Amino acid sequence: QVQLVESGGGSVHTGGSLRLSCAASGFTFSAYAMYWYRQAPGKERERVARLSHIGGSTEYADSVKGRFTISRDNAKRTVFLQMNSLNPEDTAVYYCSVEIGFRVYRGQGTQVTVSS
Repeated sequence: QVQLVESGGGSVHTGGSLRLSCAASGFTFSAYAMYWYRQAPGKERERVARLSHIGGSTEYADSVKGRFTISRDNAKRTVFLQMNSLNPEDTAVYYCSVEIGFRVYRGQGTQVTVSS
C-alpha cells in the first residue's frame, strides 16, 4: 500500500532553516508529481509546493516563493523540502502528498515550529 513518511521537522528561530524529507513506498514514485502541504492550527491546509514526476517543473505558494525549494531523488524514492528564512508564520504540520487516480495520499506529517 501507499506509504509516505515525513521527517526533518523541528523547532528553529526566525531566519533559520530546515530540510524536510518524505520517503515514499507502495507506488511507482518516479511516475507521479509530489506535493508538500502544511496546516497551521485553526487554518486551512495550504499547498506549499509541487514538483513534477521528472523534477523539471515546480510550483510554489506565494508565501514561500524564494525561500523554499522542493526537490526529489527518484532513485531513493524521496522528496525534499528545503526551507530557508523561516518565520513564525511558517509554523505548521507539514505533509507530503501524492495523487494517484482519484485518491490523495498523505503522510502523518512533521511539525515545524518557528519562534521569534
